[in-house]
This record gives sequence, C-alpha cells and structure tokens, in this order.
Amino acid sequence: MSHVGVGPRAVMRSVAFLTAGVLAVPALAGCSSEDPSGKPLAGQDIASADRARISDGGTLRWAVDSVPDTLNAFQSDADATTARVAQAVLPSMYRMDESGRPVRNPEYLESAKVVDTEPKQVVVYKLNQQAVWSDGREIGAADFAAQWRALSGKDSAYWTARNAGYDRIEKIERGAGDLEVKVTFGRPYADWQSLFTPLYPKSVTGTPDAFNDGARRKLEITAGPFAPDEVDTEKDEIVLTRNPRWWGDPPKLTRVVLRAVPRDKRVSELVAGKLDLAEVDPDTAEQVALAAGPGDAGTGTPLMGPEGTPAAGPAGSPFWGTRGGAAAQALRSWAIAHGSDEEAAEEEVLAREKRRKALAKFERRQKALSGFELRKSLEPAYTQLALNGADGPLADERVRRAVARALDREKLARAVLEPLGLPAEPVGSHLALSGQAAYADGSGALGDQDVKEARALLADAGWVPGGPVKEQEDGEEAAGAEKSEDGEDEQPSEGGDDGTYIVGEDGGDRSEDGEGTEEDEKNPDGEEDGGGTDQESGEKHSSGRNTARGGAPGAYAPKGTAAPAAAPLAKDGKALTLSFVLPSGPGSETLRTVADRISAMLEEIGIGTDITKVPDKSYFKDHIASGEYDLALYSWPASAFPATDARPIYAKPVPAADGSLNVAQNYTRVGTDQVDQLFDQAMGTLDPKKARDLLRKADSRIWAAAGSVPLYQRPQLVAARKNLANAGAFGLGSPVHEDMGFLEKGARGSRPSASPSS
Repeated sequence: MSHVGVGPRAVMRSVAFLTAGVLAVPALAGCSSEDPSGKPLAGQDIASADRARISDGGTLRWAVDSVPDTLNAFQSDADATTARVAQAVLPSMYRMDESGRPVRNPEYLESAKVVDTEPKQVVVYKLNQQAVWSDGREIGAADFAAQWRALSGKDSAYWTARNAGYDRIEKIERGAGDLEVKVTFGRPYADWQSLFTPLYPKSVTGTPDAFNDGARRKLEITAGPFAPDEVDTEKDEIVLTRNPRWWGDPPKLTRVVLRAVPRDKRVSELVAGKLDLAEVDPDTAEQVALAAGPGDAGTGTPLMGPEGTPAAGPAGSPFWGTRGGAAAQALRSWAIAHGSDEEAAEEEVLAREKRRKALAKFERRQKALSGFELRKSLEPAYTQLALNGADGPLADERVRRAVARALDREKLARAVLEPLGLPAEPVGSHLALSGQAAYADGSGALGDQDVKEARALLADAGWVPGGPVKEQEDGEEAAGAEKSEDGEDEQPSEGGDDGTYIVGEDGGDRSEDGEGTEEDEKNPDGEEDGGGTDQESGEKHSSGRNTARGGAPGAYAPKGTAAPAAAPLAKDGKALTLSFVLPSGPGSETLRTVADRISAMLEEIGIGTDITKVPDKSYFKDHIASGEYDLALYSWPASAFPATDARPIYAKPVPAADGSLNVAQNYTRVGTDQVDQLFDQAMGTLDPKKARDLLRKADSRIWAAAGSVPLYQRPQLVAARKNLANAGAFGLGSPVHEDMGFLEKGARGSRPSASPSS
C-alpha cells in the first residue's frame, strides 16, 4: 500500500479531526465576492480521446487491491473494489466532475430538483425513459422506495453500515408518471444529491435476507454499461462483460477484468504483460517513466553494468562491452595475464557475470515496461497527522496546538510531491479539497508555523526545558511512552547501543534552511539508514536527546551544522515524548519519511518522539481505531457531501450505554459541541451558499482544536498501456467506463502538455 487510509466515500460512512468556542475565527473568504474553493491542484491524466478514435473490443486488465467480500456497497465490509464494481454496473444519479463536484448523470436522470421546501422538502426525480434493469424492467419508484426502507435504520434486520440521509426521508411515491419519483423528507437534507448512488434493484433491497446475503458474491440484476460475469476468488479476479440491455453509448471494451494484485507485485505483473492499468508506488512509477522516456538504454552505447561498468570486460580490456561465456573465459585469462592471481581472477569473472545477468534482466524489464506510460494526478484524498487527544500530554489543547504550530506543512508537501512532478501545496481544509465547492483554506484559525509560539504554548502548559526527569519505576511509563506489539517495552541491545535511529545524531550536514540534504538520507556507506531491522512486534526509533551517550547532538558538529534543537521538555518529572505509530509494510516508505521529518520539527521545540513500526494488518484496527497512539499518519477520502460524510469523523465522542466512549470515526477523540452544531446546521439548510459558509466555519474550529493537521493531497500514480484511452489517473472525477478502450492504430490520446507545477 502506498499510503494507509480509510476507504472511499461509501466505505468511509460505514465505519472507515484554548477552546475553539472562544477563539476569534478569521473572516471567511466565502463571504467575499471571490470564490475561495479555487481549482483542482492537478487535473485528470487519462489520455482523453474521442470515441471515434477508439477500437471496438478488447479486454482491459485493471489491478485492484482485493476481490471484495461483498458487492453490496452499503455493508460494513465493502471496500474500494466494491465501489469500483458498483460504478460500472449500477445506476448512479450523480457522478463527480473533474473538480470533484456532483453532476447529474444523464444516462439515468433527465432532471432532479427540489420542488417544495414548506411544509416539507420534496425532491422530484425524472428518470431517463430508456433506463432499464438487465431483466428488462424499468428503473422506477419501487427501487427507490425499497432502498430507502433498507437503509432508513428503522428495521434492524437489515445489516446496513450507514443510513445518513435515508433516515430523513418520510415517504417515497410515484410522481406524475412512471418515470417520476417523488421523495418527501421529514427533515430538510442539504446533501440529497448523495442519495440513491449506487441504486440497487428492489430484488436486492426488498427483504433483509436478499440485502444481507443476496448481493455479496453476485449481482443477478444490474443496469450499467457492464455487468458482473464472474467473481473468482481462486484467481482473485472479477470479470465484467458488456450489458446487452445498456441504452447509452455502447462500451468500447468487450471485457474488464479486475485483478487483485498486491502493490509490491504490480511491477512484475506489468513486465509479464498481465496488466494494462495499475496504480503504482513511486518506485514502480520511476521505472515506468524511465522505460517510457525518449532515451533507449543500451542502443548505440556500450552495455553498462549496475555500477556504471561494462557488462563483461573491464575498461581497457579487449573484451570491454562483450558478453557471454566466451567473454567470461577470455576475461579470466586477461586478468591473470595482467597480474591477478587465479583465485582473484575467478572472483572477478563471477562478479562480472553476476552483473551481466543483472543487466540483461534489467534490459528485458525495461523493454517490457516501454509499452506503458506514467499517468499522474492527485487522489481525492489527503494525508493528515492525527493527534490523539483522549489522554496523555495531547489531552491538553495547548500541547496539540504547539505540535501543529511546529510543523512546516509546505516542506512536508514538497518532500512528497515535488519529486513526482506534482503540485506541492499543503491542504487547507479538513472537509474538502481545492476545487470542491466547500473548500476554503481555514488554517488561519490555527496559525502558520511558528516555533517561538509553539514553545510558548508548551511553557504555558507547564512543560519546561531541562526539567528534572525522575527514573521510571517498574510498571511506570514516561509521558507518551511506547510499547511494542506484544505489550513489552523494547530493551536496548547489548553493548550500550539500543539500535535506534536518533534524529540529530546521524552526523550529516544540514542545508542552509535546516532541511536535510540528500546525503542525510543515507549512511556513510551510501545505504538508506533504516535504523535497524523491522520486527513483527514493531520496530522502534527515538527522536530527542540520548542522555546515556552524554552531550547534546551537534555539540562537536563541524562548522555550518544547524544549531541544536531545543532542550527536551519535562513536567512533573516526566519527559515530553510522544508515541508515533507507523505501518511497516512495503509501500509505506513515504509515510515513514514524513514521520522522520515531523519528528525533527518537533525536536526543535523540545518534544521527543518514539516511532514504532507495526504490521499493516494491525495498524488501523489495533492502534488507530483503538486509540493506542499519540501521533499517527493516515488518510481520509474527500467527499462532495462533507456535511454528511465528515460529521462522524469530527463529531464529539459521547459515552455509550456500557460506559465506553463512542467515537464513531473520530479516531483523534477531539471534538466540540460547536462543531457538531455547525455540521447539523449545514446538513439542514437548503441554501447552498449558507451550507458552504457553515462548513467553512466548522473547518476553522476543527483547525483551532488541533486534533488533526491536513498535510498534502495524496499522489495518484498510474501505469497505463500507451494505447489505452480515457483511463488512468482520474483525479477528483469519476471514470466513464463505456468510453475506455484501446486506440486505433496511429491514434493518440490527449494528455496534459506538461507536468503540473506548484
């Protein structure tokens, strides 16, 4: 996985941020004539092409993360692949445009509008008269009514994951004709456009048994351009074929095969010719971009080994650039003749042969990848730093605000996005992304990075530099102490070195702005410094002073080294150290890099961090959802309907009947009554401008409470076959499945002329 995150909108609503009320919130840009929502930071990169230039037929093999346990998007175990299948095979009243805003889907809906607001809100849907289910029956009011009853929350026999919006409906009835559906709401609902997408046939939603079990492994009745033909759990793939009753533009593709391929295996599947489209991690993206570039490795130049040496003979030998067994034997004779003993010559032959084979494999790999190109945009999701405010030091809002004020979010965004050629701007809202209607930069409610102010907040909270730290007795934890997965404190290794990576003690020079240079990322041998070996029980690193070694890091640093960080802080005999939990799996390198930079920034204000890497499978369930962390990095998807979808993420936790705390999706455990009220008001108004203003006020107060800090929009990197059109990095928009296909010979798709820049 490239990033740890909570799934798409349908999944997000099912499971899986000084008191804000007394803060002066800056005037919102939404009150001015200028629209603060802006434009998407990056557009779609899908090789757009007119349908006339696309061949009829062909199979698209598309990598997904899993074959889902259910095809019912409204069940708790639905996932991203569930949503992808639903987009291709089921009706959607609205879909997302390139700015992430809902637009009417004309294939199903001729019109939809609010026709009454008093005494009740009434919405009338006028359906496309050609829209039919795959069994020939017209899509109509009976399907809408059955889905409402299943998702209203009134019948507990339905195993639903969410009922937001459907619980506000009072009744559904046939309108003026068979093509009209009249929906009356008992309470006003601003996000009514979020409903009935996807829409299931009444045969799925009509009874609890059908809803609970009937759509888990198959969908017998559908109404999209494609229909599910096979769900094969042994092959780990879902096969979609053309729907013969589809009334819109006929699909260009004959089949779409969704293949479950782990992220770290996708490059091998691309090389083997088993995939046409796959979201990839940055390392694979680099390989694809290199292979697709204008250069042709190995053509017209000597064949070079992995270290820049010729593939066979050493430079100056008569066998320079030659390959094969004869060259290996000739090299052995040449080496002995030039002073090497026989054993050394044999070692040289073996080393060169190993390099030759590695180069040959590399060339084959690059040739196979040359048929692909990298398409890139920004995902409809953002990565945040979560601060657990349930207990410990971060229960104090002043400490949370100090952590947030210490972060240089622009540097963090640049570190992730600039190397990929993507716009490197930090996200300014918890509730929307740039281009979406509700977006406005609300970070002013917290304030810009200010180390001096952060230190002042900590001092006000009683954390003082150089304070006495009492030795911990058995069973007692320091503030923010971290334990390993098995519940035991990790012990130092013998020899006085605990094997952890101490930020500030790597001996590397710093650039003038205090940022680590490229050399800082490597150890003296040129290898990446991982600080030890990953363990199933969790790998642990520390940031802050290591008093056992004596002296402050940097005390004997060469001239030009950045000034040492602030003295570590303490209170009541306990050091201010926060546990920082990260996933350890392949593809999470970006998160770990960001975490290291955050730790260095916190060290500047005297806060230490204990970084623990845990297995991916336990990361969210056993740490984030259960609250076993102080700091963590994970992602949330953006929603076009934040009043509905974001409320459970930021709602104030409430005590449950059994005495536990019901946090919904608010895994930071930070919330206020005022934020809840603003969400409720936004959800209940039918004035779009008023709803946007209320959401922006809510976002400002979420910023002020400092339970979470949005960092950057996630990169979307997709390897796509060069002749594949209308598919790739969709950005904030929805895919149009019937338009995807392979270009006619000689045709080219339209792509962004240059990589977006910040």
